[in-house]
Amino acid sequence: MTVTDQQAATRSADSTREPSLIFDRRVRVVVLGAVLVVLAVLGTVVRVSLAGCSTECPPARASAPAGVVNLAPPMPAAMSITPTAGARDVDPLGAVAVTATAGTLTDVSMVNEQGNRIVGVMTPDNTVWKPGVPLGYGRTYTLTVTGAGTDGTPVTQVSTFSTLTPGNQTKVYLNTTAGTALQDGSTYGIGTVIVARFDEPITDRAAAERRLSVTTSPPVAGSWYWLDGQNAHWRPQRYFAPGTTVTAAANIYAIPLGEGLYGQEDSRVRFTIGAAHVSIADDVTKQVSVYDNGVLVRTMPTSMGMGGSETIGGQTISFWTQPGVYTVMDKANPVIMDSSTFGLPINSRLGYRETISYATRISTDGVYLHQLEATVWAQGNTNVSHGCLNLNADNAQWFFDFSQPGDIVEVRNTGGEPLQVWQNGDWSTPWEQWLTGSALA
Repeated sequence: MTVTDQQAATRSADSTREPSLIFDRRVRVVVLGAVLVVLAVLGTVVRVSLAGCSTECPPARASAPAGVVNLAPPMPAAMSITPTAGARDVDPLGAVAVTATAGTLTDVSMVNEQGNRIVGVMTPDNTVWKPGVPLGYGRTYTLTVTGAGTDGTPVTQVSTFSTLTPGNQTKVYLNTTAGTALQDGSTYGIGTVIVARFDEPITDRAAAERRLSVTTSPPVAGSWYWLDGQNAHWRPQRYFAPGTTVTAAANIYAIPLGEGLYGQEDSRVRFTIGAAHVSIADDVTKQVSVYDNGVLVRTMPTSMGMGGSETIGGQTISFWTQPGVYTVMDKANPVIMDSSTFGLPINSRLGYRETISYATRISTDGVYLHQLEATVWAQGNTNVSHGCLNLNADNAQWFFDFSQPGDIVEVRNTGGEPLQVWQNGDWSTPWEQWLTGSALA
């Protein structure tokens, strides 16, 4: 058989094969071609990636097999207690806390030496506990703490510590300039001065003043002025506006105030400013003009201090009604007025002891607006008093009923020395000078 015959025979044999076998072979060829194309592309990508990688490329991380979870080993609870066990002289306002450094807190109990439980506050995640009230002086406290870790085993710790015992303590009283306590919820005049009176001398006035505060609504500018080592006065730069609410606080508990002295307890008072009462006593006219919220409501003839002075027993006594801005301190009906209380003997030429009606006090050294019928003839024309402002019965009673502590009384055009701070002359002190009286100036 010739070659041509063989080829023909072969073609004849191929033509006799089944069509499906021919199709299958063609599919395999197409798939193989596609694979080669993909490999060629991947090879290019690999080459590009390798070309962009430095010799310090990090090794590929092997991912965890699907379904495998990495579990941390069980851990016991661990707690930290502040202060440390056995601590002494702990500041009652210092850091006291229990913290779970591993796991959570399941129970915290704090009791004093009498077995009384101290309330506390726990964070929502049960990891930190703190006492909810200040601790006491000279007390012993025991903390019993239980925590739980991921191992399920409870752990308990017990810690005992004691707080300091001050060598000396001071209490502060929030008063008026009359020395009486400011009453919570009461109403006072637009010139009210807040007095923080300490019952012990304060050596670290700056530390004490940092713990004194006055907040108002609406806000006003104000400052403290130390009259002496035990009395700090606070007033605004200008008179209060009627309707102002005032909150004064002395947060001195457990605060060191110098030379071993600590604050005994906190104090707080809240009051309201009433109507604007301003009275102006003018020695030129010898009249007292009384204003209610800016409206003149009464004019009262008066007789003020006769002037001059007298020295008795080495003490000089002035008979002037000193010029300046006073405030109403208090009032009483009647008042026994005795000249010997300020050094003038009753049996001396100008001495006296009398029962006086409707007396409204405006100074620490005894200046009043009061009734005195014996001087009605002089009221409005002649000064004959020892320093008080004499009024007739009707005017004295009206002014007595009208007045409230903190009202303004301004005396103008009289002789004598200007009114001093210690005499209830807080408002007579210029603002710039007042600011220098602060321990924080």
